[in-house]
Amino acid sequence: MLEVLNQINDVLWGTPSLVLLFGTGLFLTIMLKGLQFSKLFYAFKLAFTKEDKTESSQDSQGDISNFKTLMTALSATIGNGNIAGVATALTLGGPGAIFWMWIVGLLGMATKYSEALLAMKYRVKNENGEYSGGPMYYVERGIGKKWKWLAVAFALFGAFAALGIGNSVQSNTISDVMTESFHINGWFTGAVLAILTGLIIFGGIQRISTVAGFFVPIMAFLYIGGALFIIIANYEAIVPAFEMIFQYAFSPVSAAGGFAGVVVMEAVRSGVSRGIFSNEAGLGTAALIAGNAKTDHPVKQALVAMTGTFIVTIVVCTMTGLVLIMTGFWDPSGGAISGVQHATGLDGGALTSAAFGHALGTIGEYIVAFSVIFFGFSTIVGWYMYGEKCFEYLLGLRYIVPYRFIYITATFMGAVMQLDLVWAFANMANALMMIPNLIALLLLYKVIVKETNNYFNDYIHQHHYTRSKAS
Repeated sequence: MLEVLNQINDVLWGTPSLVLLFGTGLFLTIMLKGLQFSKLFYAFKLAFTKEDKTESSQDSQGDISNFKTLMTALSATIGNGNIAGVATALTLGGPGAIFWMWIVGLLGMATKYSEALLAMKYRVKNENGEYSGGPMYYVERGIGKKWKWLAVAFALFGAFAALGIGNSVQSNTISDVMTESFHINGWFTGAVLAILTGLIIFGGIQRISTVAGFFVPIMAFLYIGGALFIIIANYEAIVPAFEMIFQYAFSPVSAAGGFAGVVVMEAVRSGVSRGIFSNEAGLGTAALIAGNAKTDHPVKQALVAMTGTFIVTIVVCTMTGLVLIMTGFWDPSGGAISGVQHATGLDGGALTSAAFGHALGTIGEYIVAFSVIFFGFSTIVGWYMYGEKCFEYLLGLRYIVPYRFIYITATFMGAVMQLDLVWAFANMANALMMIPNLIALLLLYKVIVKETNNYFNDYIHQHHYTRSKAS
C-alpha cells in the first residue's frame, strides 16, 4: 500500500501540479497588479496595529481579531517544514533552491491573499453563531451548487490531512526529538501531547487563537533569534552566501568533494516543492481560518493573511537556508565545495540541528530541539481548526466532539508509531486539497479583482473622508 501511495504522490506532486501552483500564483499576481509588493507595508500595518477607533465597530463582524487570525494560521504554517524542509531542499537542489523558494513564496502571497478574500466573502454563520469559511464555501456559493462535489472533495481530504500531516506526523517528530535529546519515552510524550491538545481544542476557536497568539511569537523569537546570532557572528559570509544562492539558481552545481552535483531543474523543483510545503499557499488551508476574522471588509483580512506567507518563506526559511549555507552544512558530504568537514549522511532536521550545534555548541542543538517541539505542537493545534472546519462542512456541528476525540487519539498514536504510511497518505490528501482550491481561485479571479478594486478605489477613500470629518 505504501508503494502504491508513493506512486500516486509522484504523479500528484509531479511537474503538472507544481506548474499549476506556480502558474496560479503568477496569474493572480498579474491580475492583482503585484499587490503583494505594492501593499506589503500596509498589510503589515493592518496585521500588527489596532484598528482605528473612529471606524464603525458595528461593521466589523467575526470571531477573532486580525492578529489572532494571523497567529492561528502561522501556528499551523510555521512548522518543521521550515527546519527540515529547507535542509532537504538544499541537499537535493543546492543553494539555488532558496532562490526558487523565494519566487514561489512571493507569488504564493497573491494566492494566499485570494484564498482569504474569498473565504471572507463567502463565509457563513453556523448554529453556534460562529463563522465558517474556506474553499468548500467559495466553491459551492461562489461557483455554484453544481460544483458541490468539488467542495465535498476538498473538505474530505482536508479532514484526513489534518489527522496526518497536521497532527500525527508532528507528534511523531516531537516524540523523536524528546527521545533523542532528553531520553523521554514516546508513550509519555504522546500522553502529554494528547492531554494538552485536548485541553486546548475543547476550548474552541477563542482558546486556540489565544494559545497561538502566545506560542507563535515565542517560537519565532527562539528560532529566528538563534539563526540571526549565527548570521551576525559570521557576517563576512553573508555576501558570499547570497552570491551562491543567485549563482546556483541559474547554473548547475558541479560534483565535488563527494557532492553528487545538481542540475538547475533540480534546484527549481526542490525550491518550488519545499516552498509550497512550507507556506501552504495554494492548499486552501489559510482560508479555513480566515473566515473567522473580525473585520469590516474582506480585503483587510486578505492582506493580513498574505503577510503570513512572507513571514514563513522570506523570513523563517531564509534564516534556515543562510545558516546552512554560511556554516557549510548545505553540502551533506562536508567536502571541498563547502570547505567544512563535518559528519556525513545527515538530512532534514538533523542537518539543521548539526549546523546550529556547529555554530553555537550544545545550546544551538537545544534551540533546534525546542523549536521542533514548539513548531510541532503549534501545528497540531492550528491544523485542528482546519480539520474541524472541513468536518463541520461534511457532517455538521453535532459530530465535532467525536472528531475532537479522534484528533486527540491521532496525536497520541503519532508519537508511538512508525508513520511512513501516514506521511504518504497525508501528502496525497494535501495534493487532493490543492487541486479543487486552485480550480476555484482561477474560476473566481474576477470576484477577487473586483473586491480588491472596490476596497482601494472606494472603501479607503470613503473611510478616510469619514475620519477627516470626525476629526
